[in-house]
Amino acid sequence: MEAAEVAARRSAGRRLADLFHGRPRLQVGTLLAGPVGWLVIGYLGSLAVLLVTAFWSLGELSGEIERTLTLDNFKQLFEEPVYRSIAGRTMLIAALVTLTDALLAFPIAFYMAKVATPRVKALLVVAVLLPLWSGYLVKVYTWRTIMSEGGVLSWSGIGAPGDDMLRVWLVMSYLWLPYMIIPVYAGLERISNSVLSASEDLGAHPGYTFRRVILPLMLPAVIAGSIFTFSLTLGDFITPLLVSNTQFIGNVVYSNFSNDLPLAAAFATVPIVVMVVYLLIARRLGAFEHL
Repeated sequence: MEAAEVAARRSAGRRLADLFHGRPRLQVGTLLAGPVGWLVIGYLGSLAVLLVTAFWSLGELSGEIERTLTLDNFKQLFEEPVYRSIAGRTMLIAALVTLTDALLAFPIAFYMAKVATPRVKALLVVAVLLPLWSGYLVKVYTWRTIMSEGGVLSWSGIGAPGDDMLRVWLVMSYLWLPYMIIPVYAGLERISNSVLSASEDLGAHPGYTFRRVILPLMLPAVIAGSIFTFSLTLGDFITPLLVSNTQFIGNVVYSNFSNDLPLAAAFATVPIVVMVVYLLIARRLGAFEHL
């Protein structure tokens, strides 16, 4: 009896192995079925619910959500100057943070990839990744203390920045800088030193080599890094809440989530649309190869 059961088990396992043998698509599909299913249900499903909620409305008298399709929420976002101002401010700070991180990341990444010795390069990679090991709130509260009236900036005589936009720009530029350095560093690693040597042998000045050789080859990597910095800034609401009193898209969505869910859902579609357009442009420029 036991021998028959063992034989049956072996035959079942053999049949299953025969089913997957020579079918790489079936093997990959089975392997990815769980993660892809979780992505579709957990992420895309919740995103679909969010988009549907944006077309609902809030009853004027009852205050309850009315599940009738309407464009009133989007009409309110376009007609109210305050929402247009908040959206423009959010995209502006996201662009400034991205530009700042790109300017800061390039010299650091260039030194890591082309100048530093292997030992120093390893230490710099650890130094770049080290801030990512600490908690997000720890870093934000640290910057909040630094920029307070009795913080380090006040002690040093520099003075705490009083402008809210400046505070948000400084903190977010620090938070997302590693996400720009790593893609730029990887992009520079792909550029062969022989290419730079050939440019130098042909009599090109360093500035000309940077503009005509390095920058075109580095542009996809910079855009790849900007995907992280731009999207993370666009959707952040904790940093503006803790270091400033200025409203951004994330703050408005968060504050209206319990009071006016359809309006919050409609406003949350703004960064989604912006990032979809941004990703389409980045794909055309070859940025996905550097992610």
